[in-house]
Amino acid sequence: MQSSLFPTQSNNLLPFQGEMLFFPEFFPKPKADQYLSQLIDSLEWRQEPIWMFGKQVMQPRMTALYGDPKMPYGYSGIRMTPLSWTSELREILEEVQGKAETVFTHVLCNYYRDGKDSMGWHRDNEKVLGENPTIASVTFGAERIFQTRPYAGKKPKIDIQLTHGSLLLMRGESQQFWEHQLPKTKSCLQGRINLTFRRLV
Repeated sequence: MQSSLFPTQSNNLLPFQGEMLFFPEFFPKPKADQYLSQLIDSLEWRQEPIWMFGKQVMQPRMTALYGDPKMPYGYSGIRMTPLSWTSELREILEEVQGKAETVFTHVLCNYYRDGKDSMGWHRDNEKVLGENPTIASVTFGAERIFQTRPYAGKKPKIDIQLTHGSLLLMRGESQQFWEHQLPKTKSCLQGRINLTFRRLV
């Protein structure tokens, strides 16, 4: 089956075992423009090394972690100590928590500088997130294709075009049975910030 594109729907995009809800204009454009500029300039971006296929490589993106400073978070061999919430991140957090009906403790910030920056196939299934975590993913900046597919059979693959100011909610069994990625693209020359809000338990 070929992949399908869901640019505007807000109903569940997954055909089974989990939920993905997409809200393409969650933040209106003027507010999204403001947050994009502020977050690029104000967050403490770093490029971290990760372990892939038995060797250490630099992540193809910039990252920053904010949240409860008493609760570190790690993935792919990285252990990150959260920085304190900025005023902009707190504003965004309050809006997202209301829609997700979830209290989040942390936000992992990703800065994709252009289409060469990416994230490979993975699941957000670390034990500290609990069995069926809710992940709220906010996009500011360039539109990029986000892909998801079943972890077991790898088909069907679903493409979702993440738009400026959009919110993608992943919840239920989605992190158990589905994996996702942000692939490289030659067509994107602009930057994109992705904020993934999560609750550590």
